[in-house]
Formats: sequence, structure tokens, C-alpha cells
Amino acid sequence: MKKYFRRFIMIYLIALLALPAFGMRASAAAEKQVDILFLHDTHSHLNSFLTVEDGQDVTLGGFAKIKTLIDRAKAENPDVLVLDAGDFSMGTLVQTIFHTDAPELRMLGALGCEVSTFGNHEFDYRSSGLAGALYAAIECGEPVPALVLSNIDWEAMEAQGLSEDQQLLKDAFEAYGLCDYVVVEKGDVRIAVFGIFGEDSLACAPTCVLQFRDAAEAAADTVSEIREKENVDMIVCVSHSGTAEDESKSEDEILAKAVPEIDLIVSGHTHTSLYEPIRHGSTYIVSCGSYGRNLGSLSMTQEPDGRWRMDSYELLPITQDIAPDTAAQDKVDSLMEKVDATYLTQFGYTTRQVLARNTIEFATSDDLYDIHTEHNLGNLLADSFAYTVQNADTGDDHPVDVAIVPSGCVRDTFATGDITVEDVFNAYSLGIGADGIPGYPLISMYLTGAELKTGAEIDASVSDFMPSARLYISGLHFTYNPHRIILNKVIDCYMTDEKGSRSEIEDDKLYRVVCDLYSGQMLGAVTDVSYGILSVQPKFADGTPIEDIEDAIITADGREIKAWAAIAGYLDSLEDTDGDGISDIPEAYAAAQGRKVVEDSRAIGDLVKSPNKFAVIIIAAALVMLALVILFIVLIVRKCLQITAASL
Repeated sequence: MKKYFRRFIMIYLIALLALPAFGMRASAAAEKQVDILFLHDTHSHLNSFLTVEDGQDVTLGGFAKIKTLIDRAKAENPDVLVLDAGDFSMGTLVQTIFHTDAPELRMLGALGCEVSTFGNHEFDYRSSGLAGALYAAIECGEPVPALVLSNIDWEAMEAQGLSEDQQLLKDAFEAYGLCDYVVVEKGDVRIAVFGIFGEDSLACAPTCVLQFRDAAEAAADTVSEIREKENVDMIVCVSHSGTAEDESKSEDEILAKAVPEIDLIVSGHTHTSLYEPIRHGSTYIVSCGSYGRNLGSLSMTQEPDGRWRMDSYELLPITQDIAPDTAAQDKVDSLMEKVDATYLTQFGYTTRQVLARNTIEFATSDDLYDIHTEHNLGNLLADSFAYTVQNADTGDDHPVDVAIVPSGCVRDTFATGDITVEDVFNAYSLGIGADGIPGYPLISMYLTGAELKTGAEIDASVSDFMPSARLYISGLHFTYNPHRIILNKVIDCYMTDEKGSRSEIEDDKLYRVVCDLYSGQMLGAVTDVSYGILSVQPKFADGTPIEDIEDAIITADGREIKAWAAIAGYLDSLEDTDGDGISDIPEAYAAAQGRKVVEDSRAIGDLVKSPNKFAVIIIAAALVMLALVILFIVLIVRKCLQITAASL
């Protein structure tokens, strides 16, 4: 009996010792891992491009080089998942065939991208343009990514009755197969991927006719549906919402905290390069920057509780030393040939045509957005608009008083050396005109002198809250102090005549202002940011209000004057100073020209001098509030004294 008992004890002990090893093997066998590559905000940058970073001319990006890196990753793990988070269009000349050939979707498919979503710029060519791109993608017969977007509010739109444009998009979405989410299998991992369109994205899409649900509410409903209907290991959101330094305004961080079941958010829209992921709970947020400068790469492992741990994360720079994939580059080249044949011929240009030579170090497009001061790139572009309209037969003989360029429309800068037609288009590439031809047209409107001053105040006071509305100007000069009370930051505002002499602005006089169509379309959004306090009313030359901003589009010889073509024409017109037959950028653009002067002073006298009507209203309101608070305190103290006296 004792012998059997001893054997039992030995077997029991051996089993106990073996259990941990068995558990480790079982855990290792059950452990799941996934590799993900991602892009967003590529903005039609199918080719490598020359730009400026940290004061250096650099060549970056290119889908053929991205394809090389993706193929390397797939050689190590054939089950790598490739995702995109929207704004795949609008930014280079290839966008001009977006609505007829869907080059961006086709090239995402050529990269092996399996899922993408819409960004705000996918709506730039209006409903017909996006619908055309989707049908072209279907008809091409090539691989294209699945499209997901979960917060379109069809229920609300259908209750109101779908408009013609809404029905057009609904039909195109159904034909393409747009859905809330898709499930993809990568080895033994099942991954649900859904899409979100953010609040700021919608604010930046003035031609979008769709309505959207709150992102967090729609995401929560979609995640619940996925949990109920699908047996998945991971939930990923491709979001075109973005992040911000202020966490309270960082839409994808708000989403992560509101819907903690999401494992990974690929965050587009704000062009952010996150070199370390943002984490809230078990949700990771990643971003790789814009224009295909980087390819995001990450690996994750599933934990015993079912959530996922980030094992590795990096942004792979797409630099000049990466060999392009030949087949992908051939495909891009063929698309660019079609651009020359179908689009640029209308303007008498070719892609690689040199317009001017440059020795100036221009500010970058990010500088225009981030650093609130005068920038030489903005000056050059605004001068281009003024020059072109002034010298075109537009039917309006009134001189151009002011030309305006908003930072949100400037997409790239000019490096030193040759500036080509492609470079110019890349710098100012957005939109489409009422004529259906790609490229925002210029518009002409009249504002009073008082409204011009308001425009300066909008730039000084509002653009910190809406950096895409920072203004760069030709013809108008102003000085502002960023430390003064909001709506009263501008302390001097005047114009210059043809000789460069100062000319005072007359409040009641009408002045001719030239800008691009998008700027006119966004006037309402700028007014909303200031809660209606700062607003301007575009007018015709006779002072009557412009009700439809497209009525202000400038035409010459029966054609819209496109903003990018105005820049190209201006550069081509510049003096050839070295006699080589090519225009040269004037040295005048190397230095500031006093168009926007920042008076960075905290001196009391500088903070309170020359108050405008808004300052008076704000100060009066503050004094009234202070008086009410003091009165309330006095009444409370008096009541307390009465109670104390009564108790004695």
C-alpha cells in the first residue's frame, strides 16, 4: 500500500513540475501576432518630389519606393496588413485625372493596400468627381482597396429626402462596396477594420453634401456590431480625424477614450508624424505624416486578456536611396503621361517645363501654417494672383487692390534650382472649378475698407484657432501684437500704392480683392470660429452682395483663371536676369517686405493703445460682469452681517 502511495506521490509531483512548461507551450501556441504597414494623407504624391525640410532641399516619397519597402516586409511576413487613413487624393498633377481614372485608388491597390477610408479632400471635386473616381476604380479591373466609413448619417439624410448629389454618392458607394467595416484574415488573426470621418474633416470639406454622425457614437455602435456579429481578434479604426497638442481637441484621442475596445487607430488628417504611438488604456494611436514621406510600420502581440501589445513601431523614411519598384514606377509614369495629354495641354504646359530658376530659400508650407508672421512664399503667391488678374482681360477694369492667399491652400514650397510646372501645381493644387476642370479658380470680390481691417483682425485673432485661415497678402500691410486682447490685436493697417507709398484705408470705400474659390467658400467657417463677431460680406463692384460665391469666379477669354496657372504665368513673366532664357526669382523675395509685422510687446501702453470697437465691447462686458460679482459679494456680506447681528 505504501509502495502505491509513494508512486502516486511521485507521479503527482512530476505532473506539478510539468504543468508550467506545458502551460508555457500552450500559451506560446495560442499567442497571436500581426504586422501592419500604414499610410495616410498621401495627397496624390505618387512620384518622388523635391521639397525643403530643415532648410535643405530633399527628394522624398514615391509609391514605387514605398512598394519596395512593402515587398521587403511581405518577404519576411506574407500576412502583413497594409492600411490607409484617407486623403489619398489632391496634391499633385495626377489628381487632375482623379475623377476619370482613379489613379490614387489604383496605386494604393498596386501597393497591396487592403483597406482605406475617405478624407475631406476626396470631396474636393464635388460629388460628381468622387462618384466618377469610384466608378473608374471599379471599371479598371485592377486591385483597389476596400473603402470603409461608419459614421455617414444616411438615416438623417433620407428622412429629409436625399438631394441629387447625395443620391449620386449613395449609388456610387453601393457600387464600389463602401461599408462600415470589413474583416480581413492575416494568418490566424481576424481583424475588423472600420472607418471614421472627423468633425474638423467635415469643416474642411465645403463641397461635401453628406451628413455625419458623432464619431464616438458611431464608432461605439460599429464596435458593438462587430463584437456581436464577427469573431475577430483585433479591432482597427482608420480615422480621418487627427490628433492635436491640446488633448481636449485631439479628435482621435477623444475617440480612443470614448471607445476603449478599439485596439489601434491609424490617424490621418492632421499630417502628424508620431514617432512614438499615443496610448490611452489599451488603444494605440499611430500617424506617419503626409505625402508618403514615411511608411508606418508596427508589430503587435495579443495578450492573454485578448488585448494587444505594441512590440515595435517606427516610421520608415522614403528617401532617395531606396530603389523604386520598376513595375510600380512604370504605372505611375503612364498615368503622368495621360496628365500631360489630357490636362496640361489645355494650358499650353508640360509637366517638366521649367518656368523659373530660384536661388531664394523660401518658407515651407508648414511654416505658413505654424508660424504666424510674414513669409516670402505667401508673398510670392499673393503677388502672382494680383499680377495675373491685373494683366488679364477679365471685363473688370478696376485695379486689384488686394490679393489674398490662405495657408490652408498652400501644399508645398519651392526648392532652389529649376521651378517646373509640376512644382507649381504641387504648391497650389487643390480643388475644381464650376467649369468641371481641376484647379480652384480665382474669384474677384469687393470689400469695404472697414471689412479689409476686419480681415486683418481675422488673421490676427482667429487664425490661431484655425491655422489654415492664416492670410498672406499683396497690397495690404498690417501690424499686430499677439499679446493684446482678442479681436483687438491689429494696431496698424494700411495699403500701398503702385510706388510702394503708404495709403490710408477709407472705411466706406469699396476695394477689389482677389483670392481663390476655396477662400471664398470658407468665409462662413471663419465667421463661425469668431461666433459671428468678425464677418465680411463679399460684394460685386456696385456694392450688391454676392449670394453664390461661384458668381465671382474670374474668367478671361471664356476660361476660368486657375490659381495654379496664375502662379505659373507670373513666374514665367519674371525678368531673366542672367540671360539664359529662363525667368529668375527676384532677390526682393529673400527678405520680409513689411506686409505682416508682429509687434511682440507686453508693455502696458502697447497692450491698451488704440482700442477698437470690439475691445470696447469686451472691456465693457468684463466691467459689467465684475460689477455684478462685486454687487453679489456685497449683498452676501451684508446678509451675513444681518444674520450675525440678529443672532446676537
